[in-house]
Amino acid sequence: MCMSVARTALLEPLQEFELPVDKRALVVGGGLAGMTSALSLANQGFEVYLVEKDKDLGGMARRLHYTLEGMDVQAYLRDLIRKVYQNPSIHVLTDATITEASGYVGNFITKVTSGERVNEIHHGVTIIATGAEEYKPTEYLYGQDERVMTNLELENQITNKEERLMNSQSLVMIQCVGCRQKDRNYCARICCSQSIKNALKLKELNPQVDIYILFRDMRTYGFKEDYYREASEKDVKFIRYEPDDKPQVEAVEEEGRRFLRVTVTDPVLGKKLAVDADGLALAAAVVPSAGTQEISRLFKVALNPDGFLQEAHVKLRPVDFAADGVFLCGTAHYPKHISETISQAYGAASRAATILTKDAVVASGAVCEVKENDCVSCGACISLCTYGAIEFVDTPQGRKARVNPVLCKGDGLCNSRCPTGAIFLKHYTDEEIYRQIDAEVPAF
Repeated sequence: MCMSVARTALLEPLQEFELPVDKRALVVGGGLAGMTSALSLANQGFEVYLVEKDKDLGGMARRLHYTLEGMDVQAYLRDLIRKVYQNPSIHVLTDATITEASGYVGNFITKVTSGERVNEIHHGVTIIATGAEEYKPTEYLYGQDERVMTNLELENQITNKEERLMNSQSLVMIQCVGCRQKDRNYCARICCSQSIKNALKLKELNPQVDIYILFRDMRTYGFKEDYYREASEKDVKFIRYEPDDKPQVEAVEEEGRRFLRVTVTDPVLGKKLAVDADGLALAAAVVPSAGTQEISRLFKVALNPDGFLQEAHVKLRPVDFAADGVFLCGTAHYPKHISETISQAYGAASRAATILTKDAVVASGAVCEVKENDCVSCGACISLCTYGAIEFVDTPQGRKARVNPVLCKGDGLCNSRCPTGAIFLKHYTDEEIYRQIDAEVPAF
C-alpha cells in the first residue's frame, strides 16, 4: 500500500505552465555594453527599447580616447551611436528614469519617465548594463591642487596635448587609489593597464619626461604584460609600496619653483625616496554607478558584496541573474576592459534571444502554494523570498499571502519560516516525503 502510494507521488507529473513571450526587449543603460547588446538584438529582428539616464549615449566611454592596443575609442563610439539611432527597431529614451518594474520572464512591464512623458514598456526580456563610475579621491591632495588628477583626466589632457603636461619634466602615478582597502576590498582590474597606456602615450609625445609608477601589484594580465615590459624598456620607473606604508604627497615651493613632492619607501633600497613631480595621476577605483541599488531593487536582482550586479553562476551562467529573463553585461557587473565589455554584451544578447525566439516559456510546476485558510498574514514568507514571488492580496477572508508561480523557484525556504505551515512546496509535501520514507524503510 505504502509502496504504491509512494510511486504515485513520485510519478505524478509536474503541472508545468506555458506562458506567451513578448518579443520586445528592454536594455537599461546606453553605454558601450547597452548599445552593443541592443544593436545585436535589433539586427536579429527584435524590437528594442534602450533606456539611458543621461542626455547622451556612450556612458564612461565618452571619457576614453584610446586603448592600450591602439583602438580609437571615440571613433568606435560615434559609429556605434550612429548605428543605434539609424536602426528602426531600436527606440532610444535618454534622460530617462525607471520608476516601476514588474512581471516575469516573457511578460515584463516597466514604466519609464523621459522628460514629461511616462512610457509603459511591455517586453519579454531585460538586459541591465548600467555601467560604473570613477571613484573621486579624497586623498593625495586631489581636489586641492590642480596638478593632481585621475587617470581619466590625465588621458584627456594627453589627447588635448595640454601645454603644461607637454612641458612637464616628471610625472608620478599612484596605483590602487580607493580600492583594495577595508571599505572597498577589491581590485579594479583596469587601472594598471590604464596607467601603462597613459605612460606609453605620454612617452611617445614627450620622450624626455620622467615617469614613476608607484604600485602594490602590477596586474597587466594576458598579452598586456608585453606593454608593461615595453614601458619598462622606455625607462618608466616602477616602485612598489606596501599598503601600510602608502606614498605621501605635499605641495612644495623651492627657489621659485612649485612642484609636488611624493615620498615613497623603496623596498629594494630599504630607504625613502623623494620624487619631485610636475604632476600626479591617481589610478582611481571603479565603483558601482549611483543607480545600481535602485535598479537592483526594481528588477529584484542581486548585488555582490562590492555593490556590483551578481551573476547567477560565475562559470555556468555568467550573464544571467537568478531571476529568469533578466541578464547583465558591462561594468555594472564588474570592472572590465572594452574588449571584455563588448564580448559580454554579445553574450547577454545571445542569452536574451534564446527566450525571444520562443513563442512560450515553460515554468516549473514545483512551486510553492498557500493554504489561505491557514495563513495568518504574518509576512514571514514574503521577507524570506529572494525572488519577490510572494505578496499579500485582499481576499474575502482578509489579507492573505499568495505565490506567483512564474516567479517562484521552488527552493522551499518560505516553508521553513511559516509558523502555521500554510505555505507548502507542491510535489514535495511532508505527506509525500513521509510515505516515500515508509516505502523505502520497512516497518519492524
